[in-house]
Amino acid sequence: MLLQTRNARIVGLVGGLLLLIVCAVASIVMGYTHTSLKMAYDAFQHNNGSTEHLVIQNVRLPRALIAATVGASLGIAGALMQALTKNPLASPDIMGVNAGASFFIVVGFMLFSLNSLQAFAWVAFLGAAVAAMIVYLLGATGAEGLTPIRLTLAGAAIAAMFSSLTQGLLVLDETSLEQVLFWLAGSVQGRKLSILWSVFPYIAVAIVVSFFIAQKINILTMGDGVAKGLGQRTGTLKVVTALIIVVLSGGAVAIAGPITFIGIIIPHIVRFLVGHDYRWILPYSAAVGGIFLLIADIGARYVIMPEEVPVGVMTAIVGTPFFIYIARKGGQQS
Repeated sequence: MLLQTRNARIVGLVGGLLLLIVCAVASIVMGYTHTSLKMAYDAFQHNNGSTEHLVIQNVRLPRALIAATVGASLGIAGALMQALTKNPLASPDIMGVNAGASFFIVVGFMLFSLNSLQAFAWVAFLGAAVAAMIVYLLGATGAEGLTPIRLTLAGAAIAAMFSSLTQGLLVLDETSLEQVLFWLAGSVQGRKLSILWSVFPYIAVAIVVSFFIAQKINILTMGDGVAKGLGQRTGTLKVVTALIIVVLSGGAVAIAGPITFIGIIIPHIVRFLVGHDYRWILPYSAAVGGIFLLIADIGARYVIMPEEVPVGVMTAIVGTPFFIYIARKGGQQS
């Protein structure tokens, strides 16, 4: 644990929020179209309709806000999922939640012609919930009951199943394939603020509630027996935590597609910084998750410029070796 005292953690969190703002500003300024801080200021104060001002207002600002929101959502969802399952390898993408949300969105788009942003949000929430329930049921069956390894295997199987079903549907409809394929790679490029605002109220409520139950999560991680002995209603807490994970994961997928590995990387980084107290882990996960995705998105603009790499590819490049490292450690908490 790097930050030992409460004051150090407060300073670190404030510094993280400031760095988040700096990264958001960098996201607004940096890219193929050359802009500057002064141009960004003028775009909001004295917009003259120039290409640079339009890019800043209509492309870069939504992109920065969406990246920060999605990164924060997935960071918190990953931390809560690891606490709930007592599995340090758990995350919304590894456990199949993102794949379930993606599959349901593709089904809604192709078979039911859904094109409403609000409809996409609810379909994503439903898909995330269905995937989470299936993974939990599969992991809990058998004589050994629910174990981290069983959950991981069940999650990997369900993620593969939903991904295969999604690809199978898209192969049957080439028109839909062209419209959905880039979204399935995970990207914040070309998204409008209206997409963010359609799910932001749910995400905001879920984040706030997660902060309020952080102390209860600390007790839950000690074991069900200890939690019940201290008077905690573990069943209710687990349901609330699962709902928060579904809303954050489903909302992130509805906005940006299935962006991988943030949910597993961020909690481990945060535990290295502040330890195992979820009163600190959750706000730090929000800040670090937003910073991570903003930096990944900025990097995605320069890898093959003038073209762009989907940010989901960038997070996978970073996340895959990190996942292998955690797995080789035996899945120990950082």
